[in-house]
Amino acid sequence: MDPFNSRYILNEKRWLWIDYDKGISIILVGFGHCFLTLNGHGLPLDKYPFINYFNTFMYGFRMPLFFIVSGLLVGRSLVKKSYSGYLSDRVNNILYPLFIWGSIQVTIQLLAAKYTNNVTTPWYYLYLITDPRQNGPFWYLNALFFIGSIYALLKSKLKLPAFAQILIGLALFSVNAWIKVYGHDFGFLNDICEYYFFFALGDLVSDIMLGEGNIQRFTSWKIFVPLVVLFLIIQYHFTKANLQPTKYGIQFTEYNQPFWFMVEALVGCAASLSFSFLLQKYKAFTFFRIVGYHSLFIYCMQIVTMSFVRILCMNFLHIYYVPVLVLLVWSSGIILPIFFYNFCLKCGLWWLYTFKKPKKQVEYMKNASIFWFNRDPKRLISEEKDALTKTN
Repeated sequence: MDPFNSRYILNEKRWLWIDYDKGISIILVGFGHCFLTLNGHGLPLDKYPFINYFNTFMYGFRMPLFFIVSGLLVGRSLVKKSYSGYLSDRVNNILYPLFIWGSIQVTIQLLAAKYTNNVTTPWYYLYLITDPRQNGPFWYLNALFFIGSIYALLKSKLKLPAFAQILIGLALFSVNAWIKVYGHDFGFLNDICEYYFFFALGDLVSDIMLGEGNIQRFTSWKIFVPLVVLFLIIQYHFTKANLQPTKYGIQFTEYNQPFWFMVEALVGCAASLSFSFLLQKYKAFTFFRIVGYHSLFIYCMQIVTMSFVRILCMNFLHIYYVPVLVLLVWSSGIILPIFFYNFCLKCGLWWLYTFKKPKKQVEYMKNASIFWFNRDPKRLISEEKDALTKTN
C-alpha cells in the first residue's frame, strides 16, 4: 500500500531540489497555520513561548519562497505551452482549486456560524477574488494566479525582459510599502504589489538556477554554511522586533519596515534553496520531496483539516496538552491532505482539485494497483515497474 503515491513521484523527471524546497516551505507554513488554528481556544499557549518564537522566527521567508519558485518556471512553461496554454494551466491548477476549496471552507464556516464566533457571511464567496485575506490562506492562490497571469502576459506579448519586470516589481513593492505603512487596503491588489517582485526575481535567475552545471556549483557547503550563519543572525534580530507587543503581531517588520522585510525574505529564501540543493545531492529526507510535490493540494485543505483535527482532539478525545496538540494538528495538516488527494485520484474524485483529468497519474495508479492487499511482493514490484514504463 502506498497512500503517499511515493513510487510515482520519486520516479518522475523533475527538478528534485524544487520539490525539496516546496516541501520545507509547506511544512513551515503548516506550523504557522497550526498556531493560528490552536490560538484563541482557551489553550495556555503563552506557557510555551518556544512555540510562538519558532513560528515568528520562520515567518519572514515562507511565502516569498513560493513565489520565487513559481517564477523560476514561468519562462520554460511559456516556451513549451505559449501564453494561452500557460494561462489555461493557471486556471486549472490554481484558480479552480481556489474556487472549490475556498467555497468548501466558506460553506463550512457558514454552517458553523451559529455555534462559533466567526463572522462569515455569503459575501465571503466573492471575497475569494476581491479580498482573499478575508478567507485566511486563500490569498496565496489568488495572488499566485494573478501575478503569474500578468507577468506571463507582459513577458510573452509585450516581450518585457526579466530585468524590466524586476523594476516593475520594485515599483509595486514601493506601493506595497505605502499601503502597509499608512494602513490602506486595496483587497487582492495588496498582495500583487507585495509579491510581484519575488516572482520576477525567480524568472530573472531561472537560467542560473536551472542550469545543470550551475546546480552542481550551488551544491556546496561553502555556500550553505555562510548563508545559514547570516540567516540565523538576521532572523534573530527581526524575531526580536516581531515579538514586541504591538497590534501587528509577528508582522511588525512587514508592516513598518517593508524593505527590511524584503531583505529578511531574500536571505531566508537563499538559505532554504541552498539547503534544498544539499538534500538533492545526498538524497536525504525524500519525504520532503513527496510533501513538496503535493504542496498545493496540502495548502488548499490545510486549515479545514487542522480545524477538524483540533475539534476531534479537544472536544472528543479531551487532549489539551499543548505540545501534543501542536504535534497532532501540525502533522495532520501535512499528512492527511496527501492521503485524501491520492484517495480522490484513486476513486475518480480528481475534479476536486482540477477540471482537467490528470490522466498520466490516474492511469499509473490504476495500473500499479496502489491499494494492494494479499498480493505476491515480487509480482507487485514487476507490475509497478511496468506501470511506470507505460506512464513515462
